[in-house]
Amino acid sequence: MQPYEHPIRLLLVDDHQILRDGLKKAIQQEPDFELAGEADNGREALILSQEIKPDIIIMDVSMQGLNGIEASRQIIKQNPGQKIIGLSMHSDRHYVMGMLKAGVCGYILKTNAFEELAQAVRKVFSGESYVSSQITGIIIDSAISTSSGLIADETEELSSREIEILQLIAEGKNTEYMAGQLNISKRTVENHRQSLRNKLKLNTIADLTRYAIRKGIVSP
Repeated sequence: MQPYEHPIRLLLVDDHQILRDGLKKAIQQEPDFELAGEADNGREALILSQEIKPDIIIMDVSMQGLNGIEASRQIIKQNPGQKIIGLSMHSDRHYVMGMLKAGVCGYILKTNAFEELAQAVRKVFSGESYVSSQITGIIIDSAISTSSGLIADETEELSSREIEILQLIAEGKNTEYMAGQLNISKRTVENHRQSLRNKLKLNTIADLTRYAIRKGIVSP
């Protein structure tokens, strides 16, 4: 085992209590790891990432309120040196590429989490990247398609705030809830709603919800 000056400090973010408890036990069994904090949603992860400044964040991809993709994007924007490993049950392209485009250093599947977590953490801490073997083909295919001009992603035209609003719309939240959750006015929420409709050319909540599911912003 490679010696470190201090234990690798981890922030664990996952909205499934049972899995989180299991991963906590796995982390505590590694002598060079320290669980510095845990969160069950992306918004709390944003706060804790600034408060405890972990070496690595283990980030669930699909969470209500603020998903792991957008949470990772915002955390890395605030702290470009922050290292994040995505953790998901999903292996399809939108989730994998969404996290990688957000700037994460690794992506492991929950089905492999207990076997791969320690290796992934050590590799990422040492400056390498790590992805579960099952998703390497997705990354290669996406890279080829992008370089060939075959993939255009409309979500790249959306601001971080618009993506947050889109997720909350898809989760069935009303304007008043969104305003309170995001600490903005109802008028601002409505402006973002209209901007989403204009950019995506989608007018109904059902259409916006289907789009959010298709793009991996929310889970079906």
